[in-house]
Amino acid sequence: MSGYGHEGDERTFAALPPARGGAFARTWWGLSWLKALEDTALDGQQLKAGRRHARAGAVGAVSVRPGRITAVVKDRDGTAYRSDVLVREFSAEEWERLLDLAVDSAGHIAALLDREMPPHLVEDAAVAGLELLPGIGDLEPECGCEAWDHCPHTSALCYQVARLLDEDPFVLLLMRGRGERTLLDQLQARSASRAAHGGRGADDTPGADTAEGTGGMPGVSAEEAYAAGFLVPPLPAPPVAGDTPGKSPSLDTETEPEPGVDPAALEFLASDAAVRAHRMLVEVLADGASADGTSGGASGHGGPAARSTASPVAAATTAAALTVAQDAVRLAAGSPVPWITARLTSGSGRTRAEMDLATRAWRFGGAAALAVLEEEWTPDAEALVWAGNRLTEAWEDDERPALRRSGGARWTVVGAEAQLRLGEDGRWWPYLKAGARWSPAGPADRDPATALATALAAGPTGADG
Repeated sequence: MSGYGHEGDERTFAALPPARGGAFARTWWGLSWLKALEDTALDGQQLKAGRRHARAGAVGAVSVRPGRITAVVKDRDGTAYRSDVLVREFSAEEWERLLDLAVDSAGHIAALLDREMPPHLVEDAAVAGLELLPGIGDLEPECGCEAWDHCPHTSALCYQVARLLDEDPFVLLLMRGRGERTLLDQLQARSASRAAHGGRGADDTPGADTAEGTGGMPGVSAEEAYAAGFLVPPLPAPPVAGDTPGKSPSLDTETEPEPGVDPAALEFLASDAAVRAHRMLVEVLADGASADGTSGGASGHGGPAARSTASPVAAATTAAALTVAQDAVRLAAGSPVPWITARLTSGSGRTRAEMDLATRAWRFGGAAALAVLEEEWTPDAEALVWAGNRLTEAWEDDERPALRRSGGARWTVVGAEAQLRLGEDGRWWPYLKAGARWSPAGPADRDPATALATALAAGPTGADG
């Protein structure tokens, strides 16, 4: 393979979690990648074994660089093999043609910046003699097991890479020879050069920059403005938030407090307000980045029961959105002081065991997780059909566990102390039996198979039964 890649054009992706059910790809370009694999491999049994390896999480960190993807893949007995799949790099002249095509259409750049592979770019490239997506025979395997065709290890690697491609088509462009930063820099330079010389893109037509009713004033489409956004100089750096929240004032004075006023409790509440204000400031300065670390999944699998909800952190930082009982759990979840937890437990009408479970749920997902623990809801008929379909689709026929509905939106695994609960936002929550009580076992997931795997991997929770 010829080396047209630029220095530093390499990305390493951490090992993906097991894919317990569902398809490995959902985008049209991810499915095209898998079709190239399945059309190339001569032995369907090797592909099937590779799918099992990928579902089991046997593929380690994946390195992607021009012309090659690499990972260490383990067999069921623990034997590890370095596996590579080679993809043809584009030559420098081919990249020049592809860059011209991308700059010719603002829509191409807009789609790539939105982490989508534009079909028209692939079609235009094919007309120009460039096959962006691999076809039959284009995925060349090399494996330490010395198989001459695609083996379970290279197949598993390809199945995992399909998941990466789904999220970021720049991974495919990196295989072809240019990393995202290099590619965007070159597109930026080419766009700026065309603008300086009054050049037009292929999508432009005479008169297209004159909007009806504007008196002939020039303008651009919203698509073009978005696509050219990376040409605009960056905004100044935002201010830096302090490393820690401010300290609450001390209320321990010689003046006796008014009847019913507890200075220690007020100090605690002031400290909590400072922590929440600091967290909100950090989130705003981080451009809305979530501080809870949870993920609702990559695609719209919320189902008919799903509705727009705030994140657990947003709910936790908006006191008006919480009931008194919910806010007591939030405060207890962040309190290291036993007497505060005891007062919150008593004031919210819970027992110590109930508060332990409630704070455990809160730490996994805030108010949404608490509602799943303490409230039982019954989905309507449409939502139940959707839930049944998700449970059926999440596993292969020979891997599906036996589940019985335990009322409302709860399904218990037959023969195991594990349970799935469906939240009203369409996410699945893992639960384990601890004594006589069901205890939250982890954060929610859009995929019921992943949620159940979390429950089974968690083991005994130690919750008070």
